[in-house]
Amino acid sequence: MQMKKQINNSDQQSSPRKTRRSFLQSTGSAVAAGGFLAGSNLIITGTKASGAIEGANDRVRIAVAGLNGRGQSHIAGWMGAPNVEISYVADPSGRALAKGMAGVKKRAEGKMTTQAVDDIRKALDDPTLDAISIATPNHWHSLMTIWGAQAGKAVYVEKPMSHDIAEGRVAVAAQKKYGVVIQHGTQRRSSAGIAGLHQALKTGKLPRLKISYGYCCKPRSGIGFKSVGDPPADLNWEHWKGPAVIDGYHANYVPYNWHWFWPTGNGDLNNQGTHQLDVARWAIDDDQTHPTRTMAIGGRFQWDDQGQTPNTMFSMAEYPNGQMVFFDVRNVNYKDYKRQVYNQYYLEDGSVITGENHYSILRPGAKKAEPLKVEPGDVTPGGNFNSFIAAVRAQDPSMANGNVTDAHYGCVLGHIMNNSYRLGQEVPFSATATDFGGNADAVEHFGRLHRIMEDGVGVSANEAKYNLGPMLSFNAETERFEGERAEEANRLLKDPNNAGYEVPTVDAV
Repeated sequence: MQMKKQINNSDQQSSPRKTRRSFLQSTGSAVAAGGFLAGSNLIITGTKASGAIEGANDRVRIAVAGLNGRGQSHIAGWMGAPNVEISYVADPSGRALAKGMAGVKKRAEGKMTTQAVDDIRKALDDPTLDAISIATPNHWHSLMTIWGAQAGKAVYVEKPMSHDIAEGRVAVAAQKKYGVVIQHGTQRRSSAGIAGLHQALKTGKLPRLKISYGYCCKPRSGIGFKSVGDPPADLNWEHWKGPAVIDGYHANYVPYNWHWFWPTGNGDLNNQGTHQLDVARWAIDDDQTHPTRTMAIGGRFQWDDQGQTPNTMFSMAEYPNGQMVFFDVRNVNYKDYKRQVYNQYYLEDGSVITGENHYSILRPGAKKAEPLKVEPGDVTPGGNFNSFIAAVRAQDPSMANGNVTDAHYGCVLGHIMNNSYRLGQEVPFSATATDFGGNADAVEHFGRLHRIMEDGVGVSANEAKYNLGPMLSFNAETERFEGERAEEANRLLKDPNNAGYEVPTVDAV
């Protein structure tokens, strides 16, 4: 598949609903979970990667960057999509690169040729490549997205799209300038059930949303301590670091525990939690972009390890229209642990909706929740992988389920929560540690989390402290902090970068 450069899009892009509906109507019902436009004679032009193509059955050629964990899922996903070829796999670890090649070879059964490279830029130079798929550590996500856009390639980027606020805005600018498809790896954006609930909340079919609540409560354990030393012989450590400024290698960075260090990860709030954060923000009224106030409290309890990010945190964010997002992170394991990885919706009439795709509603005064049926919402069909391929073939960024702008807003929500936590100070381990600026709802819900930590986990007030972050004020237009603690908070807007791996400014993208 070869394409020419697209027409630039506005920051908000075109209306997904209008584009998807008109596109589907013009092509019939050929779009389905298992394929896209089979047998069509559609002629499509594309990005600056190469020339025009004829026929939607021509292959989409893709490169997968990052081959541990999630990268293996990308390989399986793309090889399960009709007429998609994995042309490259890329990773700075020789061991991971060999694993990635083995995975492709096993599934391909000799039907495709795949090259292994240690640097994604070697694949971006290929004029026949259509797209890149990014499953690297978080600190690489935005830079690779920007490189991909500059090369005229479509981009599928794992969550979170950005490691900090400023670089996410640059990724948005890159999409706008180069017109490529960018889709965020928030698979729930491909759920017609979730989309339908949110449409019902926003169109008045349900009472107005008051609090959109996300939970990332999955059991984890500590990571211990690893000494700084020489990296493995097969690992290009300087390239693994890339843009991240890190003092030295230790074995808790590679391959997975980088999540729990600020230079490379964002904690579980913007790891697993990115999915539930994105769903929570998606439910907020469409005219809202960023929250204007946010606050976080939590800690890294019991593990006594090398990690930096919290394993327990309650965060709140208030939007200009009065709607709020609350979020719980709870990773400390204990007997009778209750796993919660989902969303809840607190409505202004007192109702509470719980679930994912299939919902129940507890109405005011009722003793038992009842099933809630909603009409399916408007998404590009095919799931997260096939919907991306559909958008690439149609050259329509608005068809992406989780486009670059939605990705930026969702990621920034997590970043400003984390920034409050990072500026925090120790306070007593108590349910009354803060009044959240007079927000009674936040006090109530934090109290629930505190009781779990105290009664379930067994955290003792005599031995532990909370880290209480300040209430930060955020300017949604300038994407900068204002007011108290603003100078410190604005230092966290952009991470420092290593030479040769600098994230460009918006003007230079």
